[in-house]
Order: sequence, then C-alpha cells, then structure tokens
Amino acid sequence: MGTEYITSISYSTDNGKTWTTTNNVDNKEEHLQITVNVSEGDVVLWKGIAQQMGYYDGDNYSDYVSSFFSSTARFNVLGNVMPLLYGDNFKGENTLEYNGQFAYLFSDYDGEKECKVVNAENLVLLATTLADSCYNGMFYGCTSLTTAPQLPATTLASKCYENMFYGCTSLVTAPQLPATTLASGCYTYMFQGCTSLTTAPELLATTLATDCYQYMFTDCTGLTTAPELPATTLSNNCYQYMFYGCTNLTTAPQLPATTLSNNCYQDMFGGCTSLTTAPELLATTLADYCYNSMFNGCTSLNSITCLATDISARDCTYGWVNGVGVNGTFTKAEDMGDWQTGNDGIPNGWIVEEI
Repeated sequence: MGTEYITSISYSTDNGKTWTTTNNVDNKEEHLQITVNVSEGDVVLWKGIAQQMGYYDGDNYSDYVSSFFSSTARFNVLGNVMPLLYGDNFKGENTLEYNGQFAYLFSDYDGEKECKVVNAENLVLLATTLADSCYNGMFYGCTSLTTAPQLPATTLASKCYENMFYGCTSLVTAPQLPATTLASGCYTYMFQGCTSLTTAPELLATTLATDCYQYMFTDCTGLTTAPELPATTLSNNCYQYMFYGCTNLTTAPQLPATTLSNNCYQDMFGGCTSLTTAPELLATTLADYCYNSMFNGCTSLNSITCLATDISARDCTYGWVNGVGVNGTFTKAEDMGDWQTGNDGIPNGWIVEEI
C-alpha cells in the first residue's frame, strides 16, 4: 500500500470475525508490505478505505504509486472488489469515479514479484459506470491465470481494459464483451500475448472509437478464428495491429465498412502466416495509411479482393502485401488502372481478375 490514495487496508483469516488493519498514518508511506502467511485451503478476506487501489502514475507507466497483490502461492480470487474502496459500506456502489482505480491490481509489479492467481471467474466487477484506465493491466503478466472475470459494463471509458490480460499465457477463454458504446483505447493490448487463447470474444459495437481494438490480440498464437467485426463506422487506428503475429489464424473476419479512417487497418494481419484469404475490401476511396502493411508477412495469403478506385491517400497501401504468397489471385475493380505491381500494390506474379 502507499501514498495518499489509500487510508487503510484490512484483512481477515477467520471469515470476518476479526480483522487486522494497517493504517496509512502519514499518507505518504510507499512500499509498505502487508504479509499474510497461508496454508493450502486458507481463505483471506480483504477490504479497504481508498480512492485508488492499484493506481499507476499516468505520466510514467513504470511508476506505480499505490497497491497490488503478489503471492508465492497459487490462489483463486473471488468476491466483489468494491469493499477494497468502500470497506463495509460497499453495497450499492457500482460507479468507478477515479482514473485507474483497480489498475495493475494483480500484476507483476516490478519484475521481481508475481501474482499467481489461477481462477478469477468469480471475481465480481459490478461497476456499470467506468472511469478511464479503471481495470488497466489488472492481471498484467499473470501467467497462471486460466479463467477471467465477467465484464458486464456496456458503456466503456478510455483505456478501461487496456493491458488487462496482457501476457496471461495460460488464459484459455476470454470473457464476454457486451459493450456497444466504446471509448478511445478501451481494448488496446487487452489480450496481447495470450498464447493459449483459441477463441476470441464477440465484438458487438457497430461504431468504433480511436485505438479501440488496437493490438487487442497481438501475438495470440493459439487464436485460429477471429471474431466478427460488424462496425460500419470506423475511427483512426481502430484495428491497428489487431491480429498481428496470430500465426495460427486461418480465417479473417469480414470488413463491411466502406468509409475508412486513417491507419484503420494498418498491420492488422501482419505476420499471420496461416491466413490464406484476405477479407473482401469494399471501400472505393482509401484513407491515409489505412492498408499500410496490412498483410505484411502473410506468407500463405493467395487471394485478395480490393475494390478501391482511389488510392491516392498518403502511404495507404505502403508495404501492404510485402511477403505474401508467391502465387495468388488479385481481384480489382474493372475501371481501376492505377495499381502498380510489387509490395505496395498487386503482388508480383499474381493473376489479376476484374469485377
């Protein structure tokens, strides 16, 4: 625990009959460790009075200024998180008011300590009104985590789930994501490096926000199928690097949008070496950097349909087919004569068809 954001933290090892409380007397104490010795099967209850619990310094991501859990034993976490902020007066509280309130709560704090949480299925995140970065990095680097908590909020806040399961290499099932109102960076890096994840959650939003899905599944090498992406209204960087390095992804989602935004698909499928067919690209007018490196390194890709007739936007197709399959079929609009051949246009050696 530490700094002025926490008033006290209490724990009980006898089901709440008695509590041990540590007060932050001078409101400046940092790196104060509360140690609880446990045996297999023990249950520890926690509560606190705090404005932030797990907060990080937004100006310096390496400077953590509040509290976190670490452990030398594997454990499950369950129950409502709100008593960590409101103590015994948590009932009815479903609003997160301050940025980063539970950020990095179960994360690897400094590269030396770790948090061996295994099952968080019954951790209750009841808040329906979120704050910026509220769950950012909550399970960052928890390599033992196999099961995630439910995320019921339907209206998100900026970076609210950023890094939430980053590097959770044992996570096999992602939580449902029912949100339909997104915010900038809300899912950025959310599952990056979750190498055991085979199925992605359904993504329901039809209107996107800046950076919303950026890097969401980067390096999820176990992912074989992508979620549907029904959005027709895009925003800058919204799908940037979304499936980058997903080496077992065999099927790409449909991309129904016809009006694009800057960088919207940049590097979206970069390094997806098992992908054979690109999604049909319906937009006729491209935006700056929109397809930049989109299929870079997709060594098995042998089919692209692109109906663009205006590719004058800045670097919109720069390197977009670099490293694709040696042989393939490129389908273009019949009246489009501006394509060049090579990494920035139609792949060398491919058959060209028109529709």
